[in-house]
Amino acid sequence: MPKVQETILEIDLKALKHNFEYLKSKLEPNTNFLAVVKAFAYGNDADEIAKYLQDLNIDYFAVAYANEGVALRNVGVTKPILVLHTLAVNFDIILEHCLEPNLYNAKILKEFIAFAEGKNQKHYPIHLKFNTGLNRLGFLKDDVDGLVAMLNNTNAIKAKSLFSHLAASEDLNERDFTLEQIHTFNTLANNFSKAIGYKPMLHMCNTSGVLNYPEAHFNMVRCGVGLYGFGNSKKESANLKPIARLKTVISQIHHIEKGESVGYNRAFKSEGAVTKTATLPLGHADGIGRIYGNGKGFVTVNGKKAPIIGNVCMDMIMVNITNIDCKEGDEVVIFDDKTTSAETLAEHAGTISYELITSISQRVKRAIIK
Repeated sequence: MPKVQETILEIDLKALKHNFEYLKSKLEPNTNFLAVVKAFAYGNDADEIAKYLQDLNIDYFAVAYANEGVALRNVGVTKPILVLHTLAVNFDIILEHCLEPNLYNAKILKEFIAFAEGKNQKHYPIHLKFNTGLNRLGFLKDDVDGLVAMLNNTNAIKAKSLFSHLAASEDLNERDFTLEQIHTFNTLANNFSKAIGYKPMLHMCNTSGVLNYPEAHFNMVRCGVGLYGFGNSKKESANLKPIARLKTVISQIHHIEKGESVGYNRAFKSEGAVTKTATLPLGHADGIGRIYGNGKGFVTVNGKKAPIIGNVCMDMIMVNITNIDCKEGDEVVIFDDKTTSAETLAEHAGTISYELITSISQRVKRAIIK
């Protein structure tokens, strides 16, 4: 790649392919692979990533909300798309764009059945989510009889899959809890299938579930963060490649005399010798939140760490380059796959890589590396 001249997020599709193939190698050949591309593919570029994965013959996609699925259809994604958080206001666009809704409680199931019947649908594919311990969305195991009765009373919809979500699959200290979740899901899925007379697909595993609980792969797995290069453990992250590199440039260099301050609220004050600072063109409007200010976060300038000083501004951050040989216009790395991972930067600020990468603003230019 040429030297950057502005703030840019480089997205490496070769790394994405590596991650996909590594995760897929953990599965039986007939196990379907669902790519989670919600939130702009975890802050990357959902359009380009989904199209590329479709070319790799991915089986399924998942988004959080219907409008994300519509956007994928508009760029030519034809594979099935599961809408994880279906809202009744979006039923029309779900049907119009052949999206597949997750129905997670009696209210929204009844509403979708009535909607589908009103549109003269027959066996429209829906997905039923069960709550096995995450306590976010989903039916309970005691709801199976009622669900079966509702589905048997209509031809408008058909359960394409039953699924649940592991709450702590990356934490082996919670192994007993996770195994109980798997057992609960197995039991309710078997009861449902016997009562309904057919077997929907079953899926439960996220990235850490794929890596830690092969007994729960069932018919399909759902991978999000692993595709983007993070394995939720140092061991597994070493087998994956972060696909994104956030870079920027030095806009201006200042020499801050003793007693002078930098940024809003004078949050940084030079207390000793002259402090040399660099101003960079990105800030909390670009996804580098205020939590990274005042020394908690850092960037890399010419191979050396430069702490973020003062408060992060909306469009700029200032970093300490006192002991770094650099000049205006030099390239700066916020995170990449070599010097500093998004995981490392996030840990320094007391957060997680998911929050950092999904926060990267859409105004940051994307550069797709094929």
